[in-house]
Parts: sequence; C-alpha cells; structure tokens
Amino acid sequence: MMKLLDVKDARQAEHLLAVQVPAYRIEAELIGFDGIPGLHDTVETLRECDEVFYGCFDGDELAGAISYKVEDGVVDIHRLVVHPDFHRRGIGERLVRFVLEKFEGGADAFIVATGAANLPAKRLYAKLGFEEIREFEAAPGLYITEFRQEGRP
Repeated sequence: MMKLLDVKDARQAEHLLAVQVPAYRIEAELIGFDGIPGLHDTVETLRECDEVFYGCFDGDELAGAISYKVEDGVVDIHRLVVHPDFHRRGIGERLVRFVLEKFEGGADAFIVATGAANLPAKRLYAKLGFEEIREFEAAPGLYITEFRQEGRP
C-alpha cells in the first residue's frame, strides 16, 4: 500500500531513516562512495527538506520510499530507497510507477540520477522508459548517471 509520509513528524522521519540508511549503505558499497547525502540524513535534515515522500508498506512495515520535487513541470525524483529485507520484490518499480502514474498527463518530464555503478537502479530506470542523458564526475572517482523521461499526455 502506498501512503503519503509526513517527514515533519519525527516518528515518521525515524521510520523513513530506518529504511533509507540501510538502503543507501548498499548503494554506497555498489558505487564505492560513502558520501551519499541520504546516508547521513537525520530527523532534522529530513524535516527541513522540501521533498514530497510516499512510502510503500508491507502490512504496517515501511518497506520502501520515494521522494520528489516538482519544478516548472519537471518531476525530479530525489530518493528511491528499499530496505534490504525487501529487495527483489518489485517495490522500487512500484514506487517509481506510482510517481509516473500520479503525474500522468500533468508533467512535462521526469528526471532521476543514480551512481553510475549502481547497475540495479540503472536497469530499473531503463526498464521504466527513462533514457540515459549524461554521466558526470560529481566527486573524484564518483560518477553519476542522469536519466530523463518525457511526460505522458
């Protein structure tokens, strides 16, 4: 079940961190970089961000989450996290599809980025119709791949 998360609520922010931090630890290992901002988030930094968050629940347990911002008709997916206990169950795909469908006919484009060495994420975005638009070095030895998908009428 998908549910809007209120990260201004400390308890919900804590639940999100309990999913986000282990998920980003896995990505950090994949890409060889532990400076991923979300890996070092706190309840306070989540409360201060201006992203919209949705969670995917397995019963009462938060299994994964996605966040985005919308600016000038472009939906920018900022975070996609799935707790390692829930990997390979299609939760990441369901979360991305949820956002794509939420804005169907109402967005000019969707953008997302991931570590270039994060092959599972890159495969997911390609599977869902995102096109790789560029790769760049964000920090010494850290390469990021950006994806874009045009909005659907």
